[in-house]
Amino acid sequence: LYATRAITPGRAFAPNGEMRSLFDQSFPYRETRDQLKAIREIDSDMERPFPMDRLLVGDVGYGKTEVALRAAVKAVENGLQAAFVAPTTVLAQQHYRTCLARIGDLPIRTALLSRMVTPAGQKKIRTGLAEGTIDLVVGTHSLFRTALEFKNLGLLILDEEHRFGVAHKELSLIHIS
Repeated sequence: LYATRAITPGRAFAPNGEMRSLFDQSFPYRETRDQLKAIREIDSDMERPFPMDRLLVGDVGYGKTEVALRAAVKAVENGLQAAFVAPTTVLAQQHYRTCLARIGDLPIRTALLSRMVTPAGQKKIRTGLAEGTIDLVVGTHSLFRTALEFKNLGLLILDEEHRFGVAHKELSLIHIS
């Protein structure tokens, strides 16, 4: 798998632009040295023309979600969609609330897809992902459904990657533990 990824051409993302700069500046805390290092490395990975596979590890409360969201904003700024997958409905809802709070007024269309969303709401989200009217989706394993289509998925983030199977991990680009 890793040998194949190393020789498979991918999309090189552009350097961070105005949207990402605004997102970074709106962070209400001071980034740690480790966060800044991880952000730089992920940005560098995304700007290379091959698929990224990165494991981001840290204790609870050390800002891994912020690092992942910056990558998601970079993807959206480059005209691609991003998916943030969590292993539980509660964690997906928590990440969704964080996304909404952090994105603020930026032009990023965000949705939550989990079993807590009504069937009609789920259908609307699936349509939005297929048509590209949703930029960032946060959800549970429901994001791995074969019936789910993305117009232009550029980044897949797995939170608590150890709680997903090998098949799920082979699809993902950033793993968070």
